[in-house]
Formats: sequence, structure tokens, C-alpha cells
Amino acid sequence: MYEGNIKNIGYTAGSRALDPEKPTLVFIHGSGGSSALWEKQIESIKAANTIAIDLPGHGRSGGKGMDRVEDYSAAVADFIETAGIPSPIPCGLSIGGAIVLQLILEHKSRYKAAILVNTGARLRVMPLLFETIKNDYKEYLNSIPVFAASGKTAPEKIASLMAASAKCPPEAAYGDFTACDRFNVTERLSSITTPVLILTAEDDKLTPPKYGLYMKDHINDASITDIKDAGHLSPLEQPEAFNRAVIDFLRNKNLIL
Repeated sequence: MYEGNIKNIGYTAGSRALDPEKPTLVFIHGSGGSSALWEKQIESIKAANTIAIDLPGHGRSGGKGMDRVEDYSAAVADFIETAGIPSPIPCGLSIGGAIVLQLILEHKSRYKAAILVNTGARLRVMPLLFETIKNDYKEYLNSIPVFAASGKTAPEKIASLMAASAKCPPEAAYGDFTACDRFNVTERLSSITTPVLILTAEDDKLTPPKYGLYMKDHINDASITDIKDAGHLSPLEQPEAFNRAVIDFLRNKNLIL
């Protein structure tokens, strides 16, 4: 794996040089997280270029976190353009998925495909979560494995992400969830023209599969796969099933061999 930084956005890529003949999966993490979420995709998916970014104010990225999906989307679009990423296919989880939705709504011809992971067209957040982040950040961090992972998931599977999340400033996590709470594109889904893969997770408590099913019913060119024995952090919890679903989608759309 190769780590780098472009315009204050830190990233991890499968290789230093991206193959211009291959599409590029651009992975975007969830609230209060980092590119560590995608380590099993960066390592294992070889049919496409892979690059996972840290959103502003997270991981190895500079600047401050934001509190609007539109602002994160603009930062990601600028990164993709500045880096000259070949045939970008954005893939985002939770707030990362909201960012992907924003990207394909604003740049209809820029992306040949997109992947929405454990996310929704509207992402309301419980007030208790805001209170916990504000008043007891350690308790919030300790609760992540309980509400974000399946009860069937061994703790070591998500340990790297937990370590990275512990380094995220509380204000950045708070801003992320504020952005989620403000996000609502339910009335715009029918205008999406980009082919989309929707990935849900059987044991996801934060964005249950019904969120994905709603998007499947309202996006014209959408397919859906449910990842078994996984919660909200399915890329780490069940990486083999997750990667297989992504590769099958890219093949079905004739984007890879």
C-alpha cells in the first residue's frame, strides 16, 4: 500500500501509480472514521485501482471537519480532479455514501458508476448521540463496537478502525453527524442517472437494510446486495463477501474484465 497527501487530503492507495486503463475505486469513510475502514479493500481488490481518502479533519488530512455533506462533496470532487484519478468510481459508507449521492447528483456525467454502502437518502441522528459525543467522548468511542458492528464480529476485525477513530477530534465527529442529520435527498433520487450498487448489511443497526431498499426502489439503474453476518462496518467485518459484491458489480457493468 502507498500513503500520500494531495491538497491536504491524506490517502492510502493500492499502488503509487494508478493504471490509466483501469477504473479507480475511491473509498470514503463514515462519520468520525478514517481510511482505515477500507484496508481490506485496498489490499485485496486488484481488478481496479484503489484509493481511500481521509476526509478533511480526519486521519492524515489537514484542515477541520465539516458539518454539511455538500462541503465534503466539494472537497472530494476537488481531490479527484486535482489527483487526476482515472475513471473514478466513488464508494462511500454512511456519511461517505451521502457524499457519493451528492457527487452523482451534482456531476451526472463524471462518474461511470457509484457504490452506496450502509447509507440512506436521509440520515437522521438520535439526539443522544450528539449528547454523548459532546459530554463523554470516551463513552461514545467505547460504544462504537456495540452499535456499529454485528454481534457476530470478532473485535480484532475492527480494531484498526477503532484505533484510528480514537484519534478523531470530538468536534470533527460531531460535525459529521450534524451533516448526516441535515442530509436529505429523498426527493432527488429519481434524477440519478449513474449506475449504482447499493450494499446493505444484515445486522446494521444504524442504517438498516430498509434504507438501501428505499434507494433501490427510487434510483433508476440500481442493484442491491445484502452482506450477511455484518453490521455497519461490513467492509471490515465481512471483507470477502463485500469485495466479491463490488467486483461482480464492476464486471456486470463492463468496467473491468
